[in-house]
Amino acid sequence: MCALAIQKLRDLESFSTMFLRYDLLGRRFVPYTYLYPIGEALAGVLMIAGGVFGLIGAPIALFIGTIGAASVFNAVYIQKRELKCACMGGDSNVPLGAISLAENLVMAAMGVWMLTP
Repeated sequence: MCALAIQKLRDLESFSTMFLRYDLLGRRFVPYTYLYPIGEALAGVLMIAGGVFGLIGAPIALFIGTIGAASVFNAVYIQKRELKCACMGGDSNVPLGAISLAENLVMAAMGVWMLTP
């Protein structure tokens, strides 16, 4: 999560533009496209720290992972759009698809796992 967040933060404007093309929440609330990589980095660092910090980072990962998974599923499997993924930053040439969906599902699963006693 942290490594991918760094890639996104390198060119936040370009990431935001690509992310707007498919993210459901980003389309309704544009500032979210700028907050997403910051939240991803924060969640990753907090989850690595563990303990109480992990309990703070886990809901962030769960939230952004769930929204991201729904957005990718909607764009790729329902709308059948061929888009580039913003997962590696704004200049990536990675197609949006199963890998992007898996990334978001794993992020959400990590959030659930950290919150489960």
